[in-house]
Amino acid sequence: MGKYEDIDSLFRLYYRPLCLYASKFLTDPEAVEDLVQEAFISYWNRLQDGMSVPSSPKSYLYKAVHNKCLDVLRRADAAGTECIDYDVVDEDVEERSFIWARLWTAIDRLPEKRREIFLMNKRDGMTYSEIASQLGISENTVHAHITKALKTLREGAKKIFLFIFA
Repeated sequence: MGKYEDIDSLFRLYYRPLCLYASKFLTDPEAVEDLVQEAFISYWNRLQDGMSVPSSPKSYLYKAVHNKCLDVLRRADAAGTECIDYDVVDEDVEERSFIWARLWTAIDRLPEKRREIFLMNKRDGMTYSEIASQLGISENTVHAHITKALKTLREGAKKIFLFIFA
């Protein structure tokens, strides 16, 4: 696999988890995305410049994002805009961000109508009756969509845990 495929694979695998990880520090989604992209650019530049590449790209990327987040927070703290606890990070947060990213990827892959109904219920807290009324469908149809969505996500969760603990 060449350099281009490597960076593309890394980006597809770690972009979302890194964004979720960075969002534990920063509240601005655009700043989070910019910061994560900067970490990938930094890694890519190391590859291009023939510099030594870390044996674990994942560790490099998480550490780069971590350090960039802390830099942003320190600048904000120095400017007197925030009081920051810098001891927020641990391996559990990193692992949870990876799991959440995989979960959201699985949710994104649900069929459009099923995803919409699932999110209306789970994210927005709407009842089956409210969803049925808003979408002009029966409560049984809402129930069926949510049941199928949960089944799909459970199956995906099993794969995630097999992947993580394998």
